[in-house]
Amino acid sequence: MRATWDEYFMEIAEIVKTRSTCLRRQVGAVIVKDNRIITTGYNGAPSGLMHCSDMGYCEREKLNIPSGQRHELCRALHAEQNAIIQAANMGVSTQGATLYVTLQPCVICAKMAVNAGIIKIVYKGTYPDELSMRILNEADIELVVMK
Repeated sequence: MRATWDEYFMEIAEIVKTRSTCLRRQVGAVIVKDNRIITTGYNGAPSGLMHCSDMGYCEREKLNIPSGQRHELCRALHAEQNAIIQAANMGVSTQGATLYVTLQPCVICAKMAVNAGIIKIVYKGTYPDELSMRILNEADIELVVMK
């Protein structure tokens, strides 16, 4: 049976997440426009910096920071952030695009998606961040939860 577009791009996001260097969780993102992939991203440290997987520990776990809190105390960029930044670096517009991500976006990623002009987010898995969902709903971004 042929995969739907959402299934197809989410499966690619699942493969993208295997490049993650985060010790806590792997997340992959794919930004698509007109059924064409424009960028991908996974969670990991900024380019040229040591990854948690290289250091052998997670800064957030060391500090006992619960999931969904104090995002700024993490070495990594989120998958969505990396995908949006990659588009900016390549000069590719994300206006009107769809974001496929293997986990519900956090509030920071939600705000970035709104300002990046993303109009639809397809995601799997929940994240303990109610504010992100309120922001995405207020921005009228279409949300699709996949199982």
